Amino acid sequence: MSDLLIEILVYLFAAITALLVLYLYLTKHRKDSGIVDEKIQKAKEAGIHEPVSMHPRVDLNRCIDSGSCIKACPEDDILGIRDGKATIINATHCIGHGACLWACPVGAISLWIGTEKRGVDLPQISHNFETNVPGIFIAGELGGMGLIRNAVTQGSEAVENLAETINKDLKADYDLIIVGAGPAGIAAALQAKKLKLNFLVLEQNTLGGAVFTYPRAKIVMTSPIDLPLYGKVKYVLTSKQELLNLWNTVLTKQKISIKENTIVKSIVSERNVFQVETSKEEKYSARKILLAIGRGGSPRKLNVPGENTEKVAYRLLDSEEIFDKNILVVGGGGTAVEAALLLAEKNKVKISYRGEMFGRINKKLSDKLNEAIDNKMIEVLCQTNVLSIAPDKVVYKHNHIDNAPEIELENDLVYVFVGGELPSQFLKKMGVDVKTTHGNLVLKYDV
Repeated sequence: MSDLLIEILVYLFAAITALLVLYLYLTKHRKDSGIVDEKIQKAKEAGIHEPVSMHPRVDLNRCIDSGSCIKACPEDDILGIRDGKATIINATHCIGHGACLWACPVGAISLWIGTEKRGVDLPQISHNFETNVPGIFIAGELGGMGLIRNAVTQGSEAVENLAETINKDLKADYDLIIVGAGPAGIAAALQAKKLKLNFLVLEQNTLGGAVFTYPRAKIVMTSPIDLPLYGKVKYVLTSKQELLNLWNTVLTKQKISIKENTIVKSIVSERNVFQVETSKEEKYSARKILLAIGRGGSPRKLNVPGENTEKVAYRLLDSEEIFDKNILVVGGGGTAVEAALLLAEKNKVKISYRGEMFGRINKKLSDKLNEAIDNKMIEVLCQTNVLSIAPDKVVYKHNHIDNAPEIELENDLVYVFVGGELPSQFLKKMGVDVKTTHGNLVLKYDV
């Protein structure tokens, strides 16, 4: 066999091998893209494809299909690869810890709030975090910064800024009232302690704010942070429980207490002093206000015994991680029904609704609910009111029957979706300017 023929055969073999590899790659590529397409369609049907808060946006011109963003994200199916580019799947489940942004080797990921279809109300604040109302400052998620690390930084810096203009001659109970005990509020409290301010922290739920409602092992932070009076927190891939334990330790050491389960009803300025009224009919006054609340607003509560426990939540961010539980969803709107449908895939779910029928949901959602009922995936308890919540049960009764007996229901988790006051309405009552944005860049990283 001539050397020329051998050389031709070698090149031919190499070409066939390359084509085979390319074929296998493209076949897998099409298969993976098809799987992502199916996930996106399911997410759209479930109403979790369109983002409601902070979320990643992919620059398709930069994306090189490294998959780093997907591997870095501690959540499931927030991003996927379709046609060789990263794309959003379940945007609603994104909690904005930004791991995807820092993992991308070419800086193709940025974090945004609001979309073309779904506008988001954002308060207008200056470079030092002060609103148009002198003396009212905003830090953290409410201002568009959902990353825990950046929220902590903002909380600390906001207090530094407002401390410079505190007028001690004004008669008030406190120099500063901090509303919210999430990441920004906790950092603000530590900074206020460091600066020797007289301050009060009010939290509508419990320490941690929205973080408290996440599952115990849920990853909530993916990079180190600096806490005032503590220093560098070097945790990476930090779970909810680890972070709550840290905050409790730091606050206890600094002798800082949080006034929990206290909803702020109104904040009114009178002669440059802010009058604050709470849900407990308590009244306080302060020279400065820092709003460090989340964007979820103040959820309307059932106001029943046992509601202020860890088994009760007011939003669903963790359906994939919950299984083999007895769950009660309370509410009759679309959010309640959508949550029940998601949870019903792996759990025993019942819906308690005070009304006679679900009149506030669209036909498509109603059809899905009826199908789930027919398949015995969900049981609906119409015209019922929850009376109390215990660690292993819920007590309810029918509201359309006179002297109706109390009924005990075996229960592990309760999700409450009965409405609430949006932060934008709360802000407008105080006179804070709010602007609807349809896509606001929060953070980007250029390599």
